Amino acid sequence: MTPFIAEFIGTFILMLLGNGVVANVLLKDTKGYNAGWLVITTAWGLAVYVAVLIAGPVSGAHINPAVTISLAIAGLFDWNLVPSYILAQFIGAMLGALCVYVFYKKHYDTTNEVDLIRTTFCNSPAIRNTPSNLFSEMIGTFVLLLAVFYIAEPEFIGKSGEKAIIGLGSLGALPVALVVWSIGLSLGGTTGYAINPARDLGPRIVYALLPIKNKFADWGYAWIPVVGPIAGGAIAALLYLSLL
Repeated sequence: MTPFIAEFIGTFILMLLGNGVVANVLLKDTKGYNAGWLVITTAWGLAVYVAVLIAGPVSGAHINPAVTISLAIAGLFDWNLVPSYILAQFIGAMLGALCVYVFYKKHYDTTNEVDLIRTTFCNSPAIRNTPSNLFSEMIGTFVLLLAVFYIAEPEFIGKSGEKAIIGLGSLGALPVALVVWSIGLSLGGTTGYAINPARDLGPRIVYALLPIKNKFADWGYAWIPVVGPIAGGAIAALLYLSLL
């Protein structure tokens, strides 16, 4: 398995299980209907665990463009590999979202609330305020990346050609899953903690393309879960470098 395939599969699993729990909790007549925020945050943490466990030994399990870019800023990842990693992440996220839709299709058909359906694909703020929403995504991703640097930094995963790959190996699966769980429980209530540009934008594109009734992709908000995580991760990278 190549790093590209590992990132694709890892991000696919992340979205299949992560968006899967959101669909299970929000869509009508599921077994998990109305199970609540604790179920969603726990399952997202476990989704990260499974994704990192699978992809970690091959690609370092970035499964997030903010992670890839931040590791490159910190000098722990080759910039030449960044485009291929991000492409794999977006493709995996889009396919994962599509599979969730197919899996829960009958429940999508019985759910009429436009906002709830969109939420099973991508994020939206609890209270719409651009500076606050952007700050939320920046801080959540800052915490994630600061933790990732100290989890990943000592671990040399392998090489792609002659290029070193630094990231999360299998041993990093549980620590990073706990970090994501913590972020969701503590900081996720404002925007739904995208903390991952591929996690939001990829499924949002899928949502816009699918034949869903009365859909509203909310493109005016879509830049926040992209810019916020990248900015928050970059700040974490600069802080990490300053502390070396």
